[in-house]
Parts: sequence; structure tokens; C-alpha cells
Amino acid sequence: MKKKSIAKDFPIVCIGGSAGGLDAYTLLLKNLPSNMGVAIVIVNYLRNVATTLHEILPSYTDMPVELITEKLDIEPNHVFIIPEKKDLHVLNGEFRLKPISKPWGWPDVITVFMKSLTKNWDGKLIAVIVSGYDGDGADALSSIKEVGGITIAQKPNTAKQPDMPESAIASGYIDFVLAPEKIAQEIVRIARTESVSK
Repeated sequence: MKKKSIAKDFPIVCIGGSAGGLDAYTLLLKNLPSNMGVAIVIVNYLRNVATTLHEILPSYTDMPVELITEKLDIEPNHVFIIPEKKDLHVLNGEFRLKPISKPWGWPDVITVFMKSLTKNWDGKLIAVIVSGYDGDGADALSSIKEVGGITIAQKPNTAKQPDMPESAIASGYIDFVLAPEKIAQEIVRIARTESVSK
């Protein structure tokens, strides 16, 4: 049976985080409706342990939560989780996984994924940087802006580890600095605007 193909021009929300990110993910998902017509991709870096986000987060959303596998179809109204020790890319409306390109030092998995989105995704891009160490994601924000995307950083005083949001803000390419509940409201507003403009 052939899977019905879905137009690959709906918005993708990339939520990048690491240490302390779980609080932000749960607050975001609790405040997002399950029928917005966007795909949520959580790029959470874990250095040495397997991710359990796909087991934890279903308690906070009615959207299906899936651990990404090679060539998994990107669908709206789903939450997708990056597996550990992989770089994530997008091609032909599917996720592609590659061995992590930077196994030592601070990771850049969020930057890698966001840059892939800017080259290979036709829909609106929303980049969200939440709690985490170092500055992963900041280097991709200018590319997100160049393709008309929207960039959001978690308000540093609401983050357990403010390094990542602070690095994102310091890049000069952040549109909004908001607490997680307000980030959810902004995503809903952008999603509604997109559906009206189609």
C-alpha cells in the first residue's frame, strides 16, 4: 500500500537544547495544540547516554512523538526526536542520519540540522534555542534569517543553563527572547499566519 504523500511545505519548528532543556520542551509541548500543521523537531544533544525523550514527552502532548530513524517521513502534527550520537539532515522530505561529525568538544548537531533545513526544506522555518551549555545553534541563525525564517531564544533567566540562549542572542539574529510558555504562543501565532497565507 502506497503511503499518501504530504506536501512538504509546512513549517518546521526546530527546538535545540541540551542541559536543562527538558523543562523547556515539556512547557512548550504542554502549550502547543496538536493540530497546528507544523512538525516539531527536538534536537537535544546528549554526549554519552541514549535519549529517553521519546518515552518522556508523550505525557505532555497529544501529538505522536517519534525517535528519528533513517529516511523517516517528515509529517506535520508530529514531534520528532534526534537519536544520540548522530548528525541530522533533511532530504526529499525525509530525515537523514549521519555519524556525528564532531564527536569531541562541544557539539554542533543543532547548527548542522538548521543549516540542512535552510537548504532542503520549502516550508517556513522556526528556530528555537533553549537551555544548554555552550553555543550550538548560534552559527546557523543567520542562515535561518536569510531564508525568511523566525528565530527565538529562551529568556536566559528562565533557562537552567543560559549559555545556549545567551550565545544565540549574542549572534544578533534572534527575533524574540521569550519564556517557554510565550515561545509556544509565538509558534501558534506563526503557524496560524502561515495557514492563512497559503
